[in-house]
Amino acid sequence: MRVEDSESTEQKTQAASGWGIVIGSIMGLLGLVAIARPLYATIASTLVFGWLFVVAGIALVAYACQSNGVGKILWKLLLAALYLIGGIYLISNVVTGAIFLTIALGIIIFGQGIVQVFMAFELRARDRGVMIVGGILNIILGIFVWSNFPSNAAWILGVWVGLNLLTHGVWILSLSLAKRSAVR
Repeated sequence: MRVEDSESTEQKTQAASGWGIVIGSIMGLLGLVAIARPLYATIASTLVFGWLFVVAGIALVAYACQSNGVGKILWKLLLAALYLIGGIYLISNVVTGAIFLTIALGIIIFGQGIVQVFMAFELRARDRGVMIVGGILNIILGIFVWSNFPSNAAWILGVWVGLNLLTHGVWILSLSLAKRSAVR
């Protein structure tokens, strides 16, 4: 059994909360930039997802080549083709891709908001109010997207990503600051 002295544990907590402060601050700043330039954030988000799908498709082709048996290879190549086609489509049709991503992310952020509210009550943290507000804001954003779709698809994705980054940045920052002050 290993026993750590309290100074070592305190240093590890300080370092972990320091990284949380940095990450939370960066996420918050990126959120503010996305909110200030929502069309650019929408285009950037669509392109990032497109390229992620292309890279995943290429990785799946490499994975398929490592498989044994024609059936296994064909199914993996089919999945790789779906990723590649989806990624190329998002990259080459940014506007249509933004519409599809708006639908998908609307569902995801709505669900994330619900989970975040439940997590806040489970944590029993002193600063859980920020987490609850962020979760409620995400739930409202999910409802807003569906009620104004598709007329808002060009800008809502950017604002939405920005607000999501901002609320998560503030949440991480507040938890890290609380952790740091609890150690002192």
